[in-house]
Amino acid sequence: MAETEEIKQGDGTAARRYRVEELAEAAGITVRTLRFYRERKLLQPPRKEGRIAWYGEEHLARLRVVAELLERGHALGGIAELIGAGERGRDVAELIGLQDAIVAPWSDETPVHLDWAELQAAFGDQLTEENTAESIAQGYITVEDDGITHISRRLMDATIALVDEGVPLGAVLAASRTAQEHADAIAESFISLIADQLLPPLDEVDRLTPAEAGRLRDRILRIRPLARAVADTQFALAMDRRVQAEYERLGRH
Repeated sequence: MAETEEIKQGDGTAARRYRVEELAEAAGITVRTLRFYRERKLLQPPRKEGRIAWYGEEHLARLRVVAELLERGHALGGIAELIGAGERGRDVAELIGLQDAIVAPWSDETPVHLDWAELQAAFGDQLTEENTAESIAQGYITVEDDGITHISRRLMDATIALVDEGVPLGAVLAASRTAQEHADAIAESFISLIADQLLPPLDEVDRLTPAEAGRLRDRILRIRPLARAVADTQFALAMDRRVQAEYERLGRH
């Protein structure tokens, strides 16, 4: 392993300097990848002394930020925008935190895999091509050679329980489609409320100062549980109204 050099700074502390191969090794990437990042403007230019390009701790820190963002699922184009915001004097960490708060999943569902024997035991002759196609169309299952994977163990468990109670699978899927449509409408109403009343247009988010980004992130984190509480309460109240109305209707006969 090549040795890095140290130079004395004005305050007497030592600062490391890296040649390109040394920097790549310290960051855990290849030289080719490092040069690709340079071409994509993800890494600031090195300092030149003659024909030697020297990199410093700030370059290593930048590479670690890029690695963290890639691990979080950010695309290189988005990383370049965040890096550019940081170079314009803004706190990349605040902008990352805001972006994560906006796009963080609301659901905490666990996928479940069932093989064909388990599906046959659960649904019997109701495991038809039509019912399977409807499940796929609703976006809940993917079909594999050895069975299916459902995106939600809770929804799959509920489906099996309803079928066990004698509700036809086709009827469960029809109710599921209706519920999904209404849930999408509720989600749309919340998104419109939040977007219109609380969030700046998303193409203006990168113009926020670090303090503004931090305040907006905190506001989003406060609102998320409120939105879920309102949806849960509205559903419970709606069930109260519908059950009472149905009970009164049946009582009149």
